[in-house]
Amino acid sequence: MIAIVDYGVGNLFSLSSSLKALGRTAEITCDPAKLRTADQIILPGVGAFGDARAKLDATGLVPVLLEEAKRKPLLGICLGMQMLFDKSFEYGEHPGLGLVPGEVADLRPDLDDPALKVPHMGWNSLEIVKDDPLFRYFQPGEYVYYVHSFYAKHCAESTLGVSSYGGVSVTGVVRRGNVWGTQFHPEKSGDAGLRLLKAFAEL
Repeated sequence: MIAIVDYGVGNLFSLSSSLKALGRTAEITCDPAKLRTADQIILPGVGAFGDARAKLDATGLVPVLLEEAKRKPLLGICLGMQMLFDKSFEYGEHPGLGLVPGEVADLRPDLDDPALKVPHMGWNSLEIVKDDPLFRYFQPGEYVYYVHSFYAKHCAESTLGVSSYGGVSVTGVVRRGNVWGTQFHPEKSGDAGLRLLKAFAEL
C-alpha cells in the first residue's frame, strides 16, 4: 500500500487516481499507524511553504515521516519536494524537514529575462543528470508539468534531473537515500508522469 499524506494541501484525488490507474493500492491518510505499515509514502503539496509546514506540524506526523524515511521510499511532490529541504525563503524563512540538503528560493531574481512569466507553469523537458531507478521507464528529455515560483538550490549532490527555464537550471528531481522529490507533478504529466509513479511504486 502507498500512503498519501493528508495534511490539508495537495492534489490528493488526482494523485490517488493515477496510482489506482497503475493498479496500485493507495490510501489518503493522516493516520501514523498507516504510514508505518505502508510500503511507500508520498508527501504532496501545493500553496505556500510556511502555511503548509504549519499544517503538517499540526498533524503531529513530522516525527513519523522522519523515522519512516529511514526505512522506506518517500516521495515529495511539488511543494512536498520543497519541504524535504533544510529551509525555504518563501515569504520569510521557514524550516524544512532536513531530509535533503539545500534550500528553496525565489525563481524570479535568477531568471535571465525578468519579463518571463512566474510561476513557471506548463510543460518542460527533463534532463537526467544522474541515473536512478526512478527513471526505469523514463527517457531523457521527456516533458513533465510544472507549476511553481520557488525552486531548490545548493543541492547538486542530490539532483537527479533538471529543466531549463529562463537561463535557470530548475531542480526537477532529487534523491537522498530513501527520499525522492519531484518539483513537477507526475500525476499531471501524462504517460511520462505515470511511468515515474510506476517506478516509484516498485522501489
